[in-house]
Amino acid sequence: MNPPTGTGPPSGAADRAPTRPERTSPGPVRLALRPPTFPPGPVCGAWWPRTDDLMDELPALTDMFDAARGRVTRMASHRETWPAAPCDLPVAGHTVKAAWFASGFAAHTIRLFSYGVGRWDLLVVPPRTGAGRAERLMAAAADPALHLTASELMAAERRLHAEQEAVCEQRQREQWEDEGGAPRHRSAPLSPSRDRYSP
Repeated sequence: MNPPTGTGPPSGAADRAPTRPERTSPGPVRLALRPPTFPPGPVCGAWWPRTDDLMDELPALTDMFDAARGRVTRMASHRETWPAAPCDLPVAGHTVKAAWFASGFAAHTIRLFSYGVGRWDLLVVPPRTGAGRAERLMAAAADPALHLTASELMAAERRLHAEQEAVCEQRQREQWEDEGGAPRHRSAPLSPSRDRYSP
């Protein structure tokens, strides 16, 4: 039997599991940005991540900013926006330093800093948001005619959703009544009938 040549992996290397599973790209970045020709608003656009795992989601986002607007070196966000709050986030070729705030920073916001270039505040659309609501939020955040903060955008969408739910419920109720589910007008109370148990 030939002795080992030393070119393969060390003994037992295949048995050792990595500390974190290798990441796969979650898909194209769902990002909407305000036109750069307009004055900046409270947010410069919106980002709709697919999951709430920032370590998986941030690399694709920073790749876009690195290529178009300069390398992202730092980020800041509200602590409640993400379930985990690591201080260092590895992305392609470097590490992004993170700062987390419990107050004084709008929820559903992420702030990206590019070295020597500037900063960008993005509305973070919650990952499990329905497509219709997410598209409205992203369009509003990228609309140069609107000057709403992330919190105001989310509040406006909640109001719209509540109004739509109320209209839908009213239509369902009317349809149910039209199909005989309930009388439209309250009928007169029935007079008590005399039967063999009446005095």
